[in-house]
Amino acid sequence: MKGKLFIIVGPSGSGKSSVLHKLKELKSEYIYPLSATTRSMREGEKEGDIYHFLSKKEFKKGIEKDKFLEWAIVHQDNYYGLIKGPIMQGLEDGKTIVREVDIQGFDSIREKIDKENLVTIFITVPNKGELIDRIVNRAAISEDELEKRKESMHREFNRARDCDYMVENIEGKLDETAKRVMEIIEEESSN
Repeated sequence: MKGKLFIIVGPSGSGKSSVLHKLKELKSEYIYPLSATTRSMREGEKEGDIYHFLSKKEFKKGIEKDKFLEWAIVHQDNYYGLIKGPIMQGLEDGKTIVREVDIQGFDSIREKIDKENLVTIFITVPNKGELIDRIVNRAAISEDELEKRKESMHREFNRARDCDYMVENIEGKLDETAKRVMEIIEEESSN
């Protein structure tokens, strides 16, 4: 395989999706494969933009048919999975592929994609309090859901050292964050 898969990981609320949206504006020639999820669509999201929104039954059929490069149950309830076909084809064709995943999916991908074809970028924030504020202000969630996300957040921060790069996403500085991620992608793609 000649292409490279760039995985953007980080805790919920760190801005992974926002960075990905900004990258799409800056570098439309990259391949941005879709993930599937069973979570509810958030305000402003559209089917087929970043996610295919599936029922749990549909998602489980995809697992049985080996349609995901990785999949996980996140926050103890919703399924997320990275659709395999476009990624493997892009790697074969020598393309630059960029996708966000949760830290659980990161482990699965590292087992299936050779190191020379994979680069991991951890998106972090200045402090955990800011992260909790982002989660609460992004969408209305229950206290139980917030506690699940806090538990996940602590586990995910502990995995930052397993990534190739770490980029801090400071509130109000999304453009700078996305440009730094783009610089990493450009540098690694030229190697």
